[in-house]
Amino acid sequence: MKAKILDTFDQLYRMRHGYLFIMPALVVISVFVFLPMFWSLFLSFTEYNVLEPPKWVGLKNYTTLLFHDKLFWKAVKNTVFYVAGTVPIGIMLSLACALAVDKIKFLKNFYRTVYFLPTITAIVAVAVIWKWLYAGGQYGLINHYLLKIGIDPINWLTNPKTTLPAIIVMSIWGGLGYNFIIFLAGLQGIPRVIHEAAQIDGVTPQQYFWYIMLPLLRPVMVFVVLMSVITSFQVFDQVYILTQGTEYVGGVLHSALTIVTYLYERGFQRFYMGYASAIAYMLFFVIFVLTILNFRLMRLRD
Repeated sequence: MKAKILDTFDQLYRMRHGYLFIMPALVVISVFVFLPMFWSLFLSFTEYNVLEPPKWVGLKNYTTLLFHDKLFWKAVKNTVFYVAGTVPIGIMLSLACALAVDKIKFLKNFYRTVYFLPTITAIVAVAVIWKWLYAGGQYGLINHYLLKIGIDPINWLTNPKTTLPAIIVMSIWGGLGYNFIIFLAGLQGIPRVIHEAAQIDGVTPQQYFWYIMLPLLRPVMVFVVLMSVITSFQVFDQVYILTQGTEYVGGVLHSALTIVTYLYERGFQRFYMGYASAIAYMLFFVIFVLTILNFRLMRLRD
């Protein structure tokens, strides 16, 4: 036992220079990531309005969220609808674009840039442009062309039935390039000999896609699905920009209210910091469970 302890200290001593090099990064991460995380966890069990010291209330914030806050469940419903509409369609379109670009021989770098451009553009700038596209009456570009083909203008962002679908369309367009680049890298990582062997064996394009390409892309698919789900559950910027100016937070009749938008409203507009921290940890729990389930499902398929 004594020899093991001495060996451990000897290893730590030999790695002292490595620890010194990573120490600045660890200090920054601890101060700006881990410390706020634990402080937020503590605040989730308190009533705190910034102006007064936190008051311990135990599980009150969580029980209120789960059993008495109808607006929170409205936000959960909208968020789940947003995720269900954004993730599958976005992944399918990204994979289709990656397959198309992977097959072309000329201007491949040009298409990479074109598809990835929306991703590197600030989401606020993108949302402002789409807000103009969705503008009501005859002033929005979409309604302008609808009028030309004889369709009445649609109030995309003031109609409760169209607000969230309009945000979903914008989010799919904005996130297409990120998944596209990852899928394209995965496709280019598949050895060409596999494709040539499949052609020699008479495999049809459909069989090659379902039984060869998709299994080889499984690690990439897992990463893309996880990142897309996590990002979609945390949607805020586009909802806030596109619904700004309406009477209710998250659009007319809270039609586009999401979990993070509701968190922002509780914490930074009404200063219910303890309650907002509880919402944040409920979101963390949901994302954590979904991530574990996804990994388990992928292992079962393997």
